[in-house]
Amino acid sequence: MSSNVPVLVGIAQLEQRVDGPAIAKEPIELMIDAVHAAAADAGSSELLNASAVRVVRGIWPYQNPAKAVAEAIGNPNAETGLTPFGGNFVQTTVNKSCLDIQAGKHDVIIITGAECGNTQAKAARANLELEWQELPGTPDVWMGEEVEMRHPAEKAIRLGRPIQIYPIFEIALRHHLGLGVEEHLQKVSELWAGFSAVAADNPHAWIRDAKSAEEIRTASAVNRPVSFPYPKFMNSNNNVDQGAALILCSQDKAKALGIPAEKWVYPWAGTDAHDHYFVSNRDNLYSSPGIRFAGGRCLELANTEVGELAMVDVYSCFPVAVQVAAAELGLDVNKPLTVTGGLTWAGGPLNNYVMHSIARMAELLRTQPGERGLITANGGYLTKHAFGVYSTEAPSQPFQHEDLQAKVDATYKREVVEQHHGQAQVEGYSVMYGAEGPDKAFVACRLDDGRRVWAVNDEPDVLTDMIKQEYCGRSLQIAGNVASF
Repeated sequence: MSSNVPVLVGIAQLEQRVDGPAIAKEPIELMIDAVHAAAADAGSSELLNASAVRVVRGIWPYQNPAKAVAEAIGNPNAETGLTPFGGNFVQTTVNKSCLDIQAGKHDVIIITGAECGNTQAKAARANLELEWQELPGTPDVWMGEEVEMRHPAEKAIRLGRPIQIYPIFEIALRHHLGLGVEEHLQKVSELWAGFSAVAADNPHAWIRDAKSAEEIRTASAVNRPVSFPYPKFMNSNNNVDQGAALILCSQDKAKALGIPAEKWVYPWAGTDAHDHYFVSNRDNLYSSPGIRFAGGRCLELANTEVGELAMVDVYSCFPVAVQVAAAELGLDVNKPLTVTGGLTWAGGPLNNYVMHSIARMAELLRTQPGERGLITANGGYLTKHAFGVYSTEAPSQPFQHEDLQAKVDATYKREVVEQHHGQAQVEGYSVMYGAEGPDKAFVACRLDDGRRVWAVNDEPDVLTDMIKQEYCGRSLQIAGNVASF
């Protein structure tokens, strides 16, 4: 193999827990601290002379944060990079960075990111305006592009927040599996309790007190209903201050810098793909060809069977994301599907979660030489996907990468009706909660000719019944975009 085989040598995860938002560090400071910690983890400050610094986009005003990181670590001439929004882009950036190192374009690449959602929430409650830097400039490299992911039919009914859309997928999957309402809630709460148990043993997790399945599915003062069937404990927890960093280099560079071999974790293979950008166009609301094709191909490229994986971290913004990925990849939901505890318990720093899952995976693989681990990453509405297989064992071939987009694009694309007058059939729905209880349902419907249409309902009696009974498969009348049963 080429002497440029890529290897992950430095990892770091940081968290910030301070009471006063005015004294809290801002995300760029966490990034800089994380990069220094990752170099220290590898045992080589020379890694700070990386030829590229790449940052994962976050909820902050920075325009070129990689430049600020590079200057802070004494490396102002490093190439700078930035991703668009999307939870997939950490793994996508690792994939691209491995290819760049393997091609000899760079010998050391730093990847970092951070969010301060906890500080932002505290500042909002205190009516305090955070004076974060703007860090002007334009990155040298963009790793991906911003893409519109809402169909006009979805915008027409103000459907677009993940907490509105993922429950629709969950209920569509419930119906597909033939589960009763209570049976389903018990199943997903047990899945999430398993994630919570992993977080309890993860020293980097934000919430380490393990929750029972009953606590997770039962509404309470600390577990308010958000969007049926998900209470707060089944939602990604963005209320965290967390940062992380990864340092990749060539194997030859690692040797030249004297980085101990026990620190090395090799990315074996990576893949990328996205499902149809508009949810409205997807064949159904409970599967993912993007995960099936790209995830499956990643394992093939790594010459790895599912049963050979010692560890897996499945992207876990909501329970349905885990269930769909497990079904598409053939993973056993009765075995641990996370190394961190997931975005609810370990922490959901928006687009940067996967940097934490990769760092934790590497940390654990170092204690299990030769074992393999799979990382899955998801952005949008179960839309954008990236995968990676890692091991401390050197691969038998160069890093493998493939984009499976052409295969996904060839799958069925459902037609959409923006408004409809007449009968339709329910295929999925979510019930949103307001201060007084259920206040709106978003309903995905099919017409007799197979086209999809969206509708809303705000009748109190219907909403109350929708959280108790199965409405998928029922007929309804639609007037424009208003549903009646």
